[in-house]
Amino acid sequence: MPWKHNHKILKPGKAWTDTNGTLHSALWMRYDNAWKTKYNIVWEDAPASAAPFDTRFYSGRETDGTLIPRSLADVNEVDSDGNPVNDVDGNQIVTPGLKTVWIEKTKRMANEKLAVHDWYVTRKAEKETAIPSSVTTYRNAVRTKCAEIETALNGAADLTAFMALFEDVRNSDGTLKTIAKINDWPDEI
Repeated sequence: MPWKHNHKILKPGKAWTDTNGTLHSALWMRYDNAWKTKYNIVWEDAPASAAPFDTRFYSGRETDGTLIPRSLADVNEVDSDGNPVNDVDGNQIVTPGLKTVWIEKTKRMANEKLAVHDWYVTRKAEKETAIPSSVTTYRNAVRTKCAEIETALNGAADLTAFMALFEDVRNSDGTLKTIAKINDWPDEI
C-alpha cells in the first residue's frame, strides 16, 4: 500500500504539502526513517482483502476477503431462476473451466514446439529426405510430454492439486529440484 501523511496518500516522485503548509520535495522518499517519522509519514499495509492473488486460479475476492476460486470443470451458465443461458443460436453457454483452459494452452505449446521442425516432415513428404533421428526423437518427446501434462491436469482432484502442477520444487538451498509439471517440456533442439 502507500505512504501516507495524516491519511493522505503521498505519491512517489511528487512534491507534497503537510498539514502545516510546508511544501516537501519530490525527493521525500529518499529521506531516512527519522525524517519520515518527524513529518508523520507512515507506511500503510494493504488489508488482507486487497492483497494480490494469482488470477490464474482465482477470479477475485468476496467482501470478507476470501478468495473466489475458478472452477476446474466447465460451467453451464444459468440465469437466476436456474434456466440455461443460451447464445444467439440457442446453444447453452458454457464457461470453460481451468482444466479445459490449460489443456488448450498445453496443446498450443506443443504445437508451437512442433511447428519449428514441421519443415522436416514436409521435406520428407515432398522429397523423401529422411528426418534426422534427433528431430523425430524430440517431436515424439513433445507429444508424450503433452499427453502427460494433459493427464496430470485432468487428474487434479481439487484446486490445491491443480495449483501444485504449476509449482517448482526447490532444494533447501533454493536451487531447482524439480520443474513444475506444466513447464516440464523436453529441451529444445
